[in-house]
Order: sequence, then structure tokens, then C-alpha cells
Amino acid sequence: MDFIATIAPIWKVLSVGILLGAGLPAIFAIGMRLQSPAASDGAVSTAPTVGRRVAGIACFGVVVVAVLFGLAVLVGGDGVLNAIGLG
Repeated sequence: MDFIATIAPIWKVLSVGILLGAGLPAIFAIGMRLQSPAASDGAVSTAPTVGRRVAGIACFGVVVVAVLFGLAVLVGGDGVLNAIGLG
């Protein structure tokens, strides 16, 4: 058996694990940082700007969609993946 053909599935699992295991928490942390009050001079905190608030909400949206998709795959199995063309 070819060595590359043997380790190809391992790389797929590893890459998805890194993406979901480190990527989603990082996106969530970025969203939290964008939503936090900004200190302009180190002592006075001001509310986040509209742009930061929208970007933070977008980060949270990405995380929520990923979690809901993962739950749908767990519940629906191959039917969900086949429905979107990934199965």
C-alpha cells in the first residue's frame, strides 16, 4: 500500500481538528475583544465603535453557524452532508 494514500485521511482529520479545535475559539476570542470597551488613554474606557460591534457580531455568527452545522451533522449524519454535497 502506498504511504501517501495511507496518511491522506490522517491529514484531513488533523486539519479539521486544528480548524475547529483552535480556529473557532480564536474567532470567538476575537469577537469578544472587538466587543470590549476600548481604552483610549489607558484609563478611560469608551464603548466600541459601530464597526467593531458589527465585526464582533459577525465573529459570533460564524461560531454559531459552525456549532449548529456540527450539531446537524451529528444528528442527521450522512443525510446532512449529502444534502449539501459533502457526502
